[in-house]
Amino acid sequence: MTETTKTHVILLACGSFNPVTKGHIQMFERARDYLHKTGRFIVIGGIVSPVHDSYGKQGLVSSRHRLTMCQLAVQSSDWIRVDPWECYQDTWQTTCSVLEHHRDLMKRVTGCILSNVNTPSLTPVIGQPQNETPQPIYQNNNLANKPTAVKLLGKVGESLSRICCVRPPMERFTFVDENANLGTVMRYEEIELRILLLCGSDLLESFCIPGLWNEADMEVIVGDFGIVVVPRDGADTDRIMNHSSILRKYKNNILVVKDDVNHPMAIVSSTKSRLALQHGDGHVVDYLSQPVIDYILKSQLYLNASG
Repeated sequence: MTETTKTHVILLACGSFNPVTKGHIQMFERARDYLHKTGRFIVIGGIVSPVHDSYGKQGLVSSRHRLTMCQLAVQSSDWIRVDPWECYQDTWQTTCSVLEHHRDLMKRVTGCILSNVNTPSLTPVIGQPQNETPQPIYQNNNLANKPTAVKLLGKVGESLSRICCVRPPMERFTFVDENANLGTVMRYEEIELRILLLCGSDLLESFCIPGLWNEADMEVIVGDFGIVVVPRDGADTDRIMNHSSILRKYKNNILVVKDDVNHPMAIVSSTKSRLALQHGDGHVVDYLSQPVIDYILKSQLYLNASG
């Protein structure tokens, strides 16, 4: 497959990130590496979306702290960003709502027709206003000026990093003129762009708990978007999926990362990280990056059982 015929993917991870661990960031890296190895996908961005304060989880620190810690955790990444939209809403948002928000945002800002996993769009175009007659793509069949996949990915990546996500320092941008110019000057290659939910096998297993998830939301999450699962502690993902009729129905939309990396729960677990902080356990450096540890100590977070 050529780069323009592969599915272009944005990975979205929702969660408490209380605090964000090394394992959370490694999940993004492992998922990207695996999707690239399949030959079917190109990952062009990652989004970390911390949950709203009203989620009500015991010991959940303020979103102000969690956003900052997430930003510190990804500060060296050139493709993973932190998005505050979920935290800035008036109340808690469902995972389904967060996915739909980012899909709608992509449509508005990039002019791209995002496809659902079951109904791929036939002509998703980056930079071309929708519902308008396209201008001639090339004059005199001069293919030398045809935008390459590298140019395409660069422009899409630049747009997504500026539009969809936030990294410190937070800045506001105006996109209208830029996108208007893109629409009139050049039409990019036609590509398929999808947002996939990134999660661990523990979240996948939670889909099987009766009454925990709204079934209509599950249909949208797995049926329309699709998910990428990073197994933990040797979890049997096939067994988990067989326990849910919806997961069985959309099994082809669930991509399970398969690699040789040992990924124990402790490295991902925010709970174990908090316990290590409370007990003064030096192994906390195995769970959390140093900038996050420094921020926690400076802000006096998680140093007692109440959070």
